[in-house]
Amino acid sequence: MCETGEAADSKDPAPVDEEARFSELLEDSAEDLYEHAPCGYLSTLLDGRIAKVNTTLLNWLGYERGDLVGRLTFSDLLTVGGRLYHETHFAPLLRMQGEISGIALELKAADGSHLPVMVTSTVKTGSDGQPLLIRTTLFDARDRRAYETELLRARQEADQERDRLKLLNTTLQRTLLPPTLANVPGLDVAAHYHIASVDEVGGDFYDLFPLAAGTWGLFLGDVCGKGAAAAAVTSLARYTLRAAAVYDPDPAAVLANLNTVLNHEYQGNDPRFCTVVFGLLTPDPDRGGFRITLASGGHPPALLMRADGTADYLPNPGGQLIGALPDAHIATTTVHLAPGDTLLLHTDGLTEAHTTAAGGEDRYGDEALLDFGHALAPTNASDTIAAVRDLLHAFGTGVDDDTAVLAIHVPRPLSEEQQ
Repeated sequence: MCETGEAADSKDPAPVDEEARFSELLEDSAEDLYEHAPCGYLSTLLDGRIAKVNTTLLNWLGYERGDLVGRLTFSDLLTVGGRLYHETHFAPLLRMQGEISGIALELKAADGSHLPVMVTSTVKTGSDGQPLLIRTTLFDARDRRAYETELLRARQEADQERDRLKLLNTTLQRTLLPPTLANVPGLDVAAHYHIASVDEVGGDFYDLFPLAAGTWGLFLGDVCGKGAAAAAVTSLARYTLRAAAVYDPDPAAVLANLNTVLNHEYQGNDPRFCTVVFGLLTPDPDRGGFRITLASGGHPPALLMRADGTADYLPNPGGQLIGALPDAHIATTTVHLAPGDTLLLHTDGLTEAHTTAAGGEDRYGDEALLDFGHALAPTNASDTIAAVRDLLHAFGTGVDDDTAVLAIHVPRPLSEEQQ
């Protein structure tokens, strides 16, 4: 029993010693807490001369106490830029407010290196309310400065990457559009592509190109979605339409060909489809002007502005989306473009644009576009495209989808134009 008791007694002093040491730490003197605080302390007279400095700040800067106390001012410890800021902003604000906090400055160490710090200063007053001295607390901001530098570097890299992405998107978008439209004798043609956002490649496309002697093909379409996937479908659609038109220029057959390609290429969990209108242009020697046959796969109807000042949509039932179904219904219509007539093809980015930049529920809509056509008619291709560009510009950020427009005009004979 005695041995057991002695063994137990021999283990008791350790906890007692730990408690004593812990209590000793808690009873540090105020002076020790001041000298070895985790931040720098500095007291200066009203003229800035250093009256007291703690060991922590001396160690940071590599000075002896006698190097600073009574010999230098607080501003003497600052870099040139910091000294200028102290004299023009820091000191005046401190005199007016009596306290200033969270100011980023840089101190000069004894070896010439710079120490970034966060500074808080308070004016201490006597019992009569008169200022006596200035107490300043300084926090080591090296880690914060390193973090901010890294954050700035990361932001600069992100901005550079975004600029590279914009350039890539712009270049890719340019390759998806024809560099120039074919010159069709007897026709005035103009087109415009409005980019809603430079951060993403849109899926709108158009073209006008020669086929057999005396005929020309044209198309305008809109692929669902944006980005690289939409760009891939756009490229496939453009080249398929051109190739199919050479093989069989019948507009319904051209769109049926495209429907088969898209439906076979994009099956499964990632279906891809588009709305598109394909047209076949041929001169009409008997009546003058041109005959155009349009086939539509789910595309908005074309707007016809007549030489007599009237305007209306072509009676085209629209058809079904191209690529969505194995056998899409494709609607066709044929119209005669007389001298003075203008035909406007467009994607739905125009009619679905918000009429306010705030992006409200109000859309421009088909009726508004029809009124727009009535106001323009009679017109020509270049004036029509210029008016549409101004309209899109007026919508501002209300245009949240890319928009392609293609205008075809049959000029009047010169003798009629001069009358």
